[in-house]
Amino acid sequence: MAGQRREVAMARYRFGEASLTVWQKLWHINWLFVLVLCATAGVGFGMLYSAASGSLDPWASRQMVRFALGFMIMLVIALIDVRIWLRYAYAIYGIGMVLLVAVEISGTIGMGAQRWIDLGVVTVQPSEVMKIALVLALARYFHGASLDDIRNPVYLLVPLFLVAMPAALVLRQPDLGTALMLVLGSAAIFFAAGVGIWKFAVLIVLGLGALPVGWQFLREYQKQRVLTFLNPENDPLGSGYHIIQSKIALGSGGVFGKGFMQGTQSHLSFLPEMQTDFIFTMLAEEMGMAGALGLIGLYTVILAYGIYFSVRCRNQFGRLIAIGVTMTFFLYVFINIAMVTGLIPVVGVPLPLISYGGTAMLTLMIGFGLLLGVHVHSDVMIGRRASGSDMA
Repeated sequence: MAGQRREVAMARYRFGEASLTVWQKLWHINWLFVLVLCATAGVGFGMLYSAASGSLDPWASRQMVRFALGFMIMLVIALIDVRIWLRYAYAIYGIGMVLLVAVEISGTIGMGAQRWIDLGVVTVQPSEVMKIALVLALARYFHGASLDDIRNPVYLLVPLFLVAMPAALVLRQPDLGTALMLVLGSAAIFFAAGVGIWKFAVLIVLGLGALPVGWQFLREYQKQRVLTFLNPENDPLGSGYHIIQSKIALGSGGVFGKGFMQGTQSHLSFLPEMQTDFIFTMLAEEMGMAGALGLIGLYTVILAYGIYFSVRCRNQFGRLIAIGVTMTFFLYVFINIAMVTGLIPVVGVPLPLISYGGTAMLTLMIGFGLLLGVHVHSDVMIGRRASGSDMA
């Protein structure tokens, strides 16, 4: 009898006739996914502890506080009805754009770039916020699209504009890595929505053709990064120093590493930015290939859960959110590891849940909250032409 009542309640909820209670939503949260996130963050705490030579200060303790705060935010977001995000997706995107424009006008300059806004209590990097806002806006737009709409190139002008505006502003900061993540993460949503492969092929060809022109607009240090990537030994004590030291540390770790807090490249200050961009290198030096593969294994489980949540979701909006967030997470992982191993130029993308950082951690936890929310509300039916008045 109780089972029948539960099925009736779920059926009414799917069609918007009722709402799940907080306890019902908590019950539907995938706690194994949450456990994997906590395990991955735990690896990060350990690496930051090692980076500080066996001290919680200044990085590990602050990272723990940020993760705890992000964890609570993640759970709150997971409980919010997915139809709420559908209703306010464009408004959130608008707020993100306002913050990016504010950076352009009066942003805080750090390390040669103007990427932050000082709010007094905290310093925020709006380009990180835009990674989530753009996913919501594109998911909202394509949710209401039919296959005939998507086949029409004119229909794609609006979402292309939604992507181009923040990407252009982020490039001006300059932040090539984040701009690349915005474009590639959006491309995954376009593909999942049904945009034909030939349209991507056309854009890729046009992009390759524009490379000589784009090279002229790169800043001098960005050009130097590309040249260093092609031949890091050309300036081993200058622009090529970071990647050369990273490769030495990676190779010296061997299969099982030198031991926790025993890395010579990192603890003798040869390895730069070991608490942020090059923390994967420090992990590989201390824990070896086994430790590096273990972390990649945790990341693979997180990615698999993101795909599973997308496939299981019954509404297009939730599916596209899950795809967008999962792709964004993948880009964090891929770009950082490819960067420190010398497969791509150094672009300054943190390793998710491992690298020290505030805004990036918050962005990730919000994204994971959306993933969990998509799973919790996966049975919700939302009409393609739902208007604001039809949403929760």
